[in-house]
Amino acid sequence: MASTVRQTKPMELGVYTFAETRPEAGSQRADLAGRRLNDLLEEIELADQVGLDVFGVGEHHRPDYAVSAPAIVLAAAAARTKNIRLTSAVTVLSSDDPVRVFQDFATLDLLSGGRAEIMAGRGSFIESFPLFGYDLQDYDDLFSEKLDLLLKIRSGERVTWSGEHRAPLENLAVYPRPIQSPLPVWIAVGGTPQSVIRAATLGLPMALAIIGGMPERFVPFVELYRETAERAGHDPEKLPVSINSHGFIADTAQEAIDVAFQPYVEVMGRIGRERGWPPPTRMQFDRERSPTGSMLLGSPQEVIDKILFEHELFGNQRFLVQFTVGPTPHDKVMRSIELFGTEIAPVVRRGTSPQKSAALT
Repeated sequence: MASTVRQTKPMELGVYTFAETRPEAGSQRADLAGRRLNDLLEEIELADQVGLDVFGVGEHHRPDYAVSAPAIVLAAAAARTKNIRLTSAVTVLSSDDPVRVFQDFATLDLLSGGRAEIMAGRGSFIESFPLFGYDLQDYDDLFSEKLDLLLKIRSGERVTWSGEHRAPLENLAVYPRPIQSPLPVWIAVGGTPQSVIRAATLGLPMALAIIGGMPERFVPFVELYRETAERAGHDPEKLPVSINSHGFIADTAQEAIDVAFQPYVEVMGRIGRERGWPPPTRMQFDRERSPTGSMLLGSPQEVIDKILFEHELFGNQRFLVQFTVGPTPHDKVMRSIELFGTEIAPVVRRGTSPQKSAALT
């Protein structure tokens, strides 16, 4: 499928995080969250300095994550960066208000000089729904309706709109307006065909999360996206695809394993207990970090090989890596970001340049 989409520029590379916190004896939650947020701003600043293209910050409403308001964190990052694009990863649009989401990210766009993006998703956790007074039975309807409103706000200053789950708008204006027109909105997809079809039909870029299993099994989702977009009258070559995956980079593969394995086991085990999954094993971890697995974990060369392997599968225009799958030492994360920007990104960009991609057709 990659050969059917012409690469117009080298692949964008970036990092995303949920800002996990590590419980510490004798520490207050506010202290833990404060330290993690300060570390996070340093990580975003370094990603900008080493030339990465994108940094994403996720939204969670749980005690083990420090960010429930990505736009605020990204606004702080905007003041410390110059070039890197700043996106949510994701905004849980189903339980938020589209007017406020647009205002927050339009403000971020103004503060950053036109570098803001929204990555909208339905959310992988459910805490935000009761917190903001929504019924989980309306899970799908909420997202569809609120996405419709967000896109209407994006398309013009004055909005007339009505739905089932929010008060109507009658020729009301929404300010401020962003620098970018339109403000980029990506749809985050976890492997549900209906979500893929929605993004394609609306002509919105798609971020596909591959956090387990063999990447090859997700190729049909990207094919479905491009085929549906074309049937809907959109040019697939103008609709970027991002692959978002777990990973970690160190100077050697063994160091990457030593740093990342225990946090991975802790967080995936905790989520597994909540959802009825079996606990993660070392065999599973090794399979995921293998040359054909979903995890981008190892030495710089191993990660380069994995990114280029998946680019051949998907023809994707963006790749984002989550380094902190579970609380991870800040200095090790900083080294991962440094290696990603200085050793991996230049090679991947050469390997995914328009001239290189044209040779595949």
